[in-house]
Amino acid sequence: MKEAKSVKFSLQQDQNGHLSPFKFAKLFDPEASWDKDQLGDVLHWIRQAIAIVCGLLWGAIPVVGGIWIVVFLVISSAIIYGYYGMILKVDEEDFGGHGALLQEGLFASITLFLLAWILVYSLAHF
Repeated sequence: MKEAKSVKFSLQQDQNGHLSPFKFAKLFDPEASWDKDQLGDVLHWIRQAIAIVCGLLWGAIPVVGGIWIVVFLVISSAIIYGYYGMILKVDEEDFGGHGALLQEGLFASITLFLLAWILVYSLAHF
């Protein structure tokens, strides 16, 4: 039989032993400590949100052409870099370098961006 994989969560306990939920203030705290999985998840979901917004916007305007995919990639990467480099001020070498951090959620966000763009463009303009 196959063994079930255990899911490992890094939950923090307060003084009473109760589990404390993830605090949104940590998202903008440069002094907060991050592990690789937590930061990767946050960067992934930020990139997905950017993909939805850009896909809806590109489809509604309507714009066409491959240059807009490049514009999305530049905007998305600039926001991600600004977030971890300027807001969180993390040492990127602790997390695998700029390449690893900038790649978090990239391919999934491209797919989501294209899906949203094509659907909105097709439904709104045809």
